[in-house]
Amino acid sequence: MAKEGKYVYCIIESNEGRNFGPIGIGERGDIVSTIGYNDISAVISSSPMTKYVINRENMMTHEKVIEEVMKDYTVLPVRFCTIAASAEEVRTLLRRRYAEFKGLLRDMDNKVEMGLRGIWKDINRIFSEIGEDNQEVKKLKKKAEGKSSKTGNASKISLGKAVKKALDEKRDDETGKILNMFKRSAIDVRTNDLFGDSMFFNAVFLIDRTREKEFDFLVEDLAEDYGERATFKYVGPAPPFNFVNIVVKW
Repeated sequence: MAKEGKYVYCIIESNEGRNFGPIGIGERGDIVSTIGYNDISAVISSSPMTKYVINRENMMTHEKVIEEVMKDYTVLPVRFCTIAASAEEVRTLLRRRYAEFKGLLRDMDNKVEMGLRGIWKDINRIFSEIGEDNQEVKKLKKKAEGKSSKTGNASKISLGKAVKKALDEKRDDETGKILNMFKRSAIDVRTNDLFGDSMFFNAVFLIDRTREKEFDFLVEDLAEDYGERATFKYVGPAPPFNFVNIVVKW
């Protein structure tokens, strides 16, 4: 049987002692509570000293605990599957990195993360636009027409590479325009990987809570500007997962 430890979810600025209920990771109904040092605390639950599988269920539980805590506190998310051997080891962590955590809590005070993705509704329409507007693609497309099977395959490969390059350039251009729209509202921004040909924008913004409504209006303006060309998926407010990720080496 695995030894019991303390799973750490996040760091908060409080030492009042809280019980967030039986929402801990691992489907055992472990109570999520706090362990404090001075005026900061780690949010923890009892857990076996084991390696949790990185799957949707475990990741969702980890994130949902932090989201629950965020309802009342500024949070510093801790990396998934951070488990201390004991409560005293958690207190040692808080004591050793106290100044660092206090600084980050000050930086993240009243801040939330907003996620935004942009997806073209009709990717074939985008490919058609590239074929009409990009001179290199137009030239290679014309060259590939009427070629023999052997030389035609080489031309098609060159055309495919040119189309991919043009699509990447189009995405970069759209991303730059969108980021420029939000630069006055966001404190920081992170761009994330794109998935599939249709996704052209994927970013998260760190904003002050007082600017949530302003951010909402900007997303509405963006959706109106793109009309039927694209749809936008908007997630937030959420903990600053992309801007703070506390890594602990025991």
